[in-house]
Amino acid sequence: MESPRTLQSAILFFSDEQRSIDTVARMRWIDGVVRCPFCDATGAYWIKTQKRWKCRECREQFSVKVKTVFEDSPISLSKWLPCLWMLANCKNGVSSWEIHRSLGVSQKTAWFMLHRLRLGIQAPQPQFKMGGSGSEVEVDETFIGAKAKNMHRARKLRWQQERNKIPNSQSTRMTNERTYGKTPVMGILDRTERKVRANVIPAVKRETLQEQILNQVERGTTIYTDDAVSYEKALSKDYVHAVVNHLNRYVDGRVHTNGLENFWSLLKRSLHGSYVAVEPFHLHRYVDEQAFRYNNRATRDNPLTDSDRFLLALSQVTGKRLTYAELTGKVGDDGTTPVPF
Repeated sequence: MESPRTLQSAILFFSDEQRSIDTVARMRWIDGVVRCPFCDATGAYWIKTQKRWKCRECREQFSVKVKTVFEDSPISLSKWLPCLWMLANCKNGVSSWEIHRSLGVSQKTAWFMLHRLRLGIQAPQPQFKMGGSGSEVEVDETFIGAKAKNMHRARKLRWQQERNKIPNSQSTRMTNERTYGKTPVMGILDRTERKVRANVIPAVKRETLQEQILNQVERGTTIYTDDAVSYEKALSKDYVHAVVNHLNRYVDGRVHTNGLENFWSLLKRSLHGSYVAVEPFHLHRYVDEQAFRYNNRATRDNPLTDSDRFLLALSQVTGKRLTYAELTGKVGDDGTTPVPF
């Protein structure tokens, strides 16, 4: 079965519910053998009138949505799949209001759909470290948050009052005026693989950054960073560490972090232009979304198409579930523990 190549053809292609079911089933069970999501048995038979299977072993009925991010959703796959297509392929992201207008669902529903799909395209936990002897890796961090000049007057007053509580040393004051109230995000870019890993971190302290690097980068790798004090004496023991001072220049031969600066520009363009208001407790989902598009962009060596990117995203939705209560912080991952914002 040939997959659509454009958004227009995708909408027409997935308007047939049975064709949508077949597409999801094909990506879920690559070998063509339907397995029961409850007992993992094979040999389930298709119930045509209900558009679902029934397991011969445990006698449970299941649709193609069960044990995926689509589970328990009354929204048809004919709307879910075009939504996934746009999320995976729109370079600057796609807002819930645009999904609301395009697919005819409420804005609240579109917002929930997008967050479930972001969980679906989230990369699995990496099984290997980046780099190695002779490899080059860029490490950098950025801060995501509102600009003081754009804040409401009351919020800006509270922000200034909290900022004034910070010790008034000149270096501390200059740093916190720029970053206070913002969320730090750390990125690691493998120049050889052209893949990025980005995570929201609690702080830009030396211990935090060093732990992230030790967990994700092989010892002996050449690491390029800026001249932030958090990297001083933190990498020299295990890595070949080179620094570029952005006050003097941005590129010093091979020493630069421009690859990650490119990723930060794409991330902030989507946050400021498409999503506008992103709360810190949801930020990691938007970072994962941008990392998926960046790591699966079309290159000369890997000329992926929109269809390839969509099918890759669709192949990752199995075994993941996000409820509205979990998304809004009413329950924790265990289903009982409240999670404060």
